[in-house]
Amino acid sequence: MITDFDDLCLWTYVIVDDILIKLTPLLRRPGPCPDCSDSELIAMILIAECKGGDMETQLLSEFSQHRHLFPILPCQSRFNRRQRNLGALINQIRQVLLADIEAASDKLCVIDSLPIPVMQFHLVPSSTNNWSCYDANYGRVESKKQTIFGYKLHLLVTASGVIVDFELAPASKTDLAVGHELLANHQDKQVIGDKAYISTKVKDQLAQLNRIELITLPKRNQKQQISTQTKRWINQIRQIVETVNGQLTQQFQIQNNHAHSFWGVCARLYAKLTAHTLCIYLNQLFKKESLLQMKELAFPTP
Repeated sequence: MITDFDDLCLWTYVIVDDILIKLTPLLRRPGPCPDCSDSELIAMILIAECKGGDMETQLLSEFSQHRHLFPILPCQSRFNRRQRNLGALINQIRQVLLADIEAASDKLCVIDSLPIPVMQFHLVPSSTNNWSCYDANYGRVESKKQTIFGYKLHLLVTASGVIVDFELAPASKTDLAVGHELLANHQDKQVIGDKAYISTKVKDQLAQLNRIELITLPKRNQKQQISTQTKRWINQIRQIVETVNGQLTQQFQIQNNHAHSFWGVCARLYAKLTAHTLCIYLNQLFKKESLLQMKELAFPTP
């Protein structure tokens, strides 16, 4: 069990390093190895995300007080550059962790989206960043009754709260269109969505091609309604994705974007989603360890 900051650092580093050893054949690094290894840098990124840090200056300042854990720290510019370059690798670590999480194979899932603003409205006209080249645009967030400039992060979450897949899309794209793209990569699931995902055509296509049952609460003006018991069940399951959205927003500060480029946004999202998965993986690991200890107490080895 993790009891302090040192334990968190040790567990995170060991898990990341073990995974990178397996992924080494896929890695091609030009030039000499850096003094601060990829395992150390990625571990620092994930640890900072687990603690709710979202700025590199704050992260490096905090780790400078723990030189016994990470003796060599890169400068801020190098840290930013390496985090962007390692974004895809961090996402691969997330996928490896998912394969070991039992709840990730749940057939019952929920789909939803989160706003990812990249710039305040008054800064957009004078901005010199090339956000429009990467499809950032204005979009309406109905749940919050607001309009943003940037993207929406579409999440597929199991009924146990594990994020199994995601897609970053322009803010103007509808939840239904992106949700259809996201679900088209999966098979044999029951997926619950809100009223934004109501479409007989999409529902039929997913059922025929992907064996996915898309379940939504009907609108009040629809002829075919569902029972009160079914409504209650859907709302209970949907609370899972609301909880995950709250974790990403409050703990991982996913909507506080300090990136100045599209690839910077992607790197931060990879880190935050991987850190969320890491927390679930650690919880499962310690739960198994606790159960094993209880079993040994009940049935001591002769």
